Amino acid sequence: MQADIQVERQLTELDFARLRKLDTSGAGAGFADVIAAAEVVPGTEIGPTVITMYTQFELEDADTRERRTLAICYPEDAEPSSGFISVLSPLGSSLIGVRVGSEVRWQTPAGTRRATVAAVLFQPEATGDYVT
Repeated sequence: MQADIQVERQLTELDFARLRKLDTSGAGAGFADVIAAAEVVPGTEIGPTVITMYTQFELEDADTRERRTLAICYPEDAEPSSGFISVLSPLGSSLIGVRVGSEVRWQTPAGTRRATVAAVLFQPEATGDYVT
């Protein structure tokens, strides 16, 4: 399992439409399930603490309590060393659509990792971007 589909998720209509068009051949089998299980809402109605595409947020590791600033992006914009994580990666698909306070889990070669979304620092929809 790539991402936990039991976590409550919301996607904007625009993110949902764009994510469905992605070539997901490189994504794990769970990505389609994550997208299909999400509640889809207009961009103007998305909560300001929900991780949408290009939202910048802090993620706190469950084991070390270390915080990292990340943003979920499309595969072509991914630069993990700069904190831009592809939505098709195990971490990215575990985070898309969840809100602050959610615990997420994802698989790595070393096993399952866990972290909590600690804060949203910037969300495009909250500033009026990507709402239609």
